[in-house]
Formats: sequence, structure tokens, C-alpha cells
Amino acid sequence: METTPSRLQQLLAFYQDDPADPFTIYALATEYRTTEPIRAMEYYQKLLDEHPEYVGTYYHAGKMLQQLGKPDEAEKVYRTGLTVARRAGQLHAASEIQQALNQLLGLDYEDDE
Repeated sequence: METTPSRLQQLLAFYQDDPADPFTIYALATEYRTTEPIRAMEYYQKLLDEHPEYVGTYYHAGKMLQQLGKPDEAEKVYRTGLTVARRAGQLHAASEIQQALNQLLGLDYEDDE
């Protein structure tokens, strides 16, 4: 009786076939995000190093760095991500990164009325 490979197993197979594919690397980081944050960060770092134009990385990598207790590194990632997203014309992504940066810096005040 055959069993269907898990999503993680499928992603790891895709990664083995093409370790340079940014979508697969991003999907692996996402897959590991809740269960193995350090491993997830390794994949996010690979994207930051090898695929700096992959805009989707910056928000999640920054959040992961915050979760891992590295706010200074998170701030750098967010600031770089803002530049990359704006340059790519991805204003929605830039807005999300800006909100995350503001929250990190304590600038996310809202009226509680």
C-alpha cells in the first residue's frame, strides 16, 4: 500500500531537484515556520543571501527574527525589504513591511476609542 508523500516531503524533493528555486526555498521556510523556527530562518537567510529580489521573504524573515529574539537584525531586514519592495513596485508588500517595522519600533500606535 503506497502512502502519499507529505507536503514537506514533496518540497524537500523539489528542493533536491532544484536547490536554487526561490519559490521552493520560501515554501520550505513557511513549512518549518511554526515547528522549527531556526530551520525556517535558515531557509529565509538563504533567500536573503541568494535571492534578494524575492520580496515575499522580507516580512516573514523579519517576523522570524523577532520571534528568535533578534530585533536589530529584524529591523535591518525590514528596512532592506522596504527598499526592495518599492524598487519592484510592490507597494502592498512595502506597506506590510512598513507596518511590521513600525510595530517593532513601537510606532504602531492606534486610538483605542
